[in-house]
Amino acid sequence: MTVLVSPKALNDTTARDFKMLVDGQWLEGTAPLIERVAPSHGIVVSRFQAGTKVDAERAISAARKAFDNGPWPRMTASERSGILLKAADLIAARAEELAYLDAIEAGKPISQVRGEIAGSIDIWRYAAALARDLHGESYNTLGDGTLGVVLREAIGVVSIITPWNFPFLIVGQKLPFALAAGCTTVVKPSELTSGSTLVLGEILQEAGVPAGVVNIVTGTGPEVGAVLTSHPDVDMISFTGSTGVGKLTMKNAAQTLKKVSLELGGKNPQIVFPDADLEAFVDAAVFGAYFNAGECCNAGSRLILHKSIAGDVISRVAELSKRVRVGDPLDPTTQVGAIITPQHLDKISGYVTGATGSGASIAHGGDVLDLGMGQYMAPTILTGVTSGMAVAREEVFGPVLSVLTFETTAEAIEIANSIDYGLSAGVWSRDFDTCLMVGRKVRAGTVWMNTFMDGASELPFGGYKQSGLGRELGRHAVEDYTETKTLNMHIGGRTNWWMPRA
Repeated sequence: MTVLVSPKALNDTTARDFKMLVDGQWLEGTAPLIERVAPSHGIVVSRFQAGTKVDAERAISAARKAFDNGPWPRMTASERSGILLKAADLIAARAEELAYLDAIEAGKPISQVRGEIAGSIDIWRYAAALARDLHGESYNTLGDGTLGVVLREAIGVVSIITPWNFPFLIVGQKLPFALAAGCTTVVKPSELTSGSTLVLGEILQEAGVPAGVVNIVTGTGPEVGAVLTSHPDVDMISFTGSTGVGKLTMKNAAQTLKKVSLELGGKNPQIVFPDADLEAFVDAAVFGAYFNAGECCNAGSRLILHKSIAGDVISRVAELSKRVRVGDPLDPTTQVGAIITPQHLDKISGYVTGATGSGASIAHGGDVLDLGMGQYMAPTILTGVTSGMAVAREEVFGPVLSVLTFETTAEAIEIANSIDYGLSAGVWSRDFDTCLMVGRKVRAGTVWMNTFMDGASELPFGGYKQSGLGRELGRHAVEDYTETKTLNMHIGGRTNWWMPRA
């Protein structure tokens, strides 16, 4: 592990103040501002409005009015597509500003965030293409007297709630598809990392999105999120976050039976067979475990190794982990940045302590790092982990890799499926029959074969079990924000069989 020195000094004059976007207007709240302290440097870098229930209700009202009476749902698909394409171009023009905000507010390495912004631009362009492909169905096979038409209509007002770990990328996995369908929205970013989403609001205004179509209310979950998930004028909720908050979201939505899309936690296994390309796997293992400091629902946080190769693989992964660069997110060579809050760092460290207290051993790392700025965790490898340990079953959400072993394929699959999550998994073998068989039996929304954490706008993303409901991305992503309506049309004269006339 290489510790990097901060290349850029920050001071309190760096802080930026933001307002909320409601019905096309940038507004200040009535409560004291939320100050975001950079996890990497320990100083205030952003100030957000602390939205209230009243602010959330005003935003929902604006979105309702824009959907019921405004131009956005009534535009042609071509017109909406053109605006989304312009937004993608404007995102590209402000990419460095957006990357800086996510890096400094979330502690993410700047080089990584630049890649996320590029990926988000591609998603916006993909959503723009799907807008023009959205269509219904017709049935002229129901007899001479009947024509059936199935319309696909925008579902209405959508509450979009996003987490702190991928602030700009995840709003990009939701918002452009909702807009492509003709929906109006209220977006609540995490109160820790709202900056890039608020800049996106400026971008969408410049691109030509009408007032009220995209509203952005900053604030906490209990104050703002609770309103967005329970208000009767909201038709759908798209939420990404923890499984616990996802369950609360479903409970709130049940009051009015809203449609709910949830992308939640993961405890993702990588199953490695003796014939695997170990050099390729080791690289993927280190990347999968430490990418975004492990603060990633898709993190490959469980290695399930065949016993015959476990010692060799652990040694290789530990050796490569020594070369991981931990430090200032603003340094382009940093690979692992800061942990989001001191409280979350304590939680991660507590999992490591709990694992060693239960019999696991530390093969690498395990320490909280003092870099003289912010809060950092050393990339960590735990061996001797068993399936019953908390570190093997619960989402640590930090740079901690748990190693388990197996002897038979059936045992590996059982270990992989033994937890409550099912977001993603990896399988490594030169025998493609093995990869395909395991891939079909592991209960996860994505299974990577001889790779890990690859993705594309065209590929659906979501989980089994307590990893969520529904899918994001892919060619059906716009359809998720729609309802279907059947028009059953009678042609010609009608015979009433139930009450025949004399």
